Amino acid sequence: MTDNPTRDSELTARVQQALEELRPYLQNDGGDVELVSVEDGGVVNVRFHGACCGCPHAQATLSNGIQRSLQHKIPEVTQVLLVP
Repeated sequence: MTDNPTRDSELTARVQQALEELRPYLQNDGGDVELVSVEDGGVVNVRFHGACCGCPHAQATLSNGIQRSLQHKIPEVTQVLLVP
């Protein structure tokens, strides 16, 4: 992360809040998303749970849903990656 822990924790909190807003849509389909980390350069690492694991639409959900929404709400987010 950066040399400013307050800014880092603020960004992480903003990402977590944005994911909380998306979570009900995933839970409606039996899935869920977990914030793993926010790294330098605005890279967000997430992990899918439940029905999202192995779903044929998981990549579309990640890029067209989660990443697009996070980047719209939080311009500092540059990329969202799915981690095991």
